[in-house]
Amino acid sequence: MTTEERLNLIKQVGEEIVQEDELLKLLESGEQLIAYDGFEPSGQIHIAQGILKAINVNKMTKAGIKFRMWVADWHALANNKLGGDLEKIKTTGKYFIEVWKASGMDLSKVEFLWASDMVKNPDYWKLVIQVGRTNLLRRFIRTAEMMGRQESLDNLTGANIIYSCMQVADIFMLGAKITQLGMDQRKLNMLAREIGPQLGFWKPVVVSHHMLMGLNKPQYQISNMKNERAKDADSSHMSRVAAKSMDNTKPTSLMHVREDISERKELAKLNNKISRTIALKMSKSLPDSAIFMTDTTEDIKRKISKAYCPEGVVEENPVLEYYKYILFESLERLGLQNIVVERPAKFGGPVILNSYENLERLFKEKQIHPLDIKQKAIEFLDKLLEPVRKHFEEDSYAKDLLQKVKSYQVTR
Repeated sequence: MTTEERLNLIKQVGEEIVQEDELLKLLESGEQLIAYDGFEPSGQIHIAQGILKAINVNKMTKAGIKFRMWVADWHALANNKLGGDLEKIKTTGKYFIEVWKASGMDLSKVEFLWASDMVKNPDYWKLVIQVGRTNLLRRFIRTAEMMGRQESLDNLTGANIIYSCMQVADIFMLGAKITQLGMDQRKLNMLAREIGPQLGFWKPVVVSHHMLMGLNKPQYQISNMKNERAKDADSSHMSRVAAKSMDNTKPTSLMHVREDISERKELAKLNNKISRTIALKMSKSLPDSAIFMTDTTEDIKRKISKAYCPEGVVEENPVLEYYKYILFESLERLGLQNIVVERPAKFGGPVILNSYENLERLFKEKQIHPLDIKQKAIEFLDKLLEPVRKHFEEDSYAKDLLQKVKSYQVTR
């Protein structure tokens, strides 16, 4: 496989890559590259953590990358998952691994590593402290979104700050030249790029995958208060820049002022996108917002049948997202070359879809009805989950883990 082909595979995984030219240099180096993604064990795995993760990992390993799946049990403890019960968290982590084994993930270049093993190494905690020394508290507070928290300072705990330092340290302790996490982790990955060289390490390339939407109607949970705070911050910054431009001792051209303000606006747009991504993603605390990896056929039918899918609307449509990121990506695994959507004869009969773009165009033109694509989605999802269900029915170890995890209450 050529370097260009390897790069293109990784670009299929990354909704955003920071920076692509750095990634190309890594691929050209001939080094055995390591990428990682981390998971807090908390409740049952949904399809984004299962099937979609397998799809992305398989592309990365096909591109020659060694992948480390980081079972972040101590991070879940810091984030108060499962009430902070470490034994329950560890049991859930073992269940996670069983799901990945049955999800179609090529395990030949995949390692499963545990934070509970890493924390026994004094060098790890030394690095965590070194990370914490690089920035003021407010910088780490801003990374709290990567824990799914968009809360006031009053609700953050000391453990949340330690979490941020741990996750940066993870990257370097794992030897990961590539971080392959979701877009919701962007702020922390940018922090790692900034401080890596300061601590004598590298600047990791960030390959951020798309965050699959929840099945419910989009609910933007970005408060007016936060929007006002952002406006105030931008206004204050612009005033400071303008004042600086009038300081005769430190002349700043109007062009530079405009460039700086433009950069701030672009950053604000990106932060709003990340906030919206977090608000829209599926939630374990809302079971019908996601397909879980051991859902029954009846569960899948119920959830997809009532999923948000307005006719002709392709933006922020969760059913179309399932087609784009899961169903079309799974054709080879299902032994198919295309998707055939059944339609009543009076509406044109069956339609053969060779690509997601084909589906999106026809749906936007209202040539395909939401009920038509929902029926096919139910059929395909059921086939994809069947091997996982079978594994947890027939393997006694996996079955016992699942029963325990189902008995746990998801606290967040």
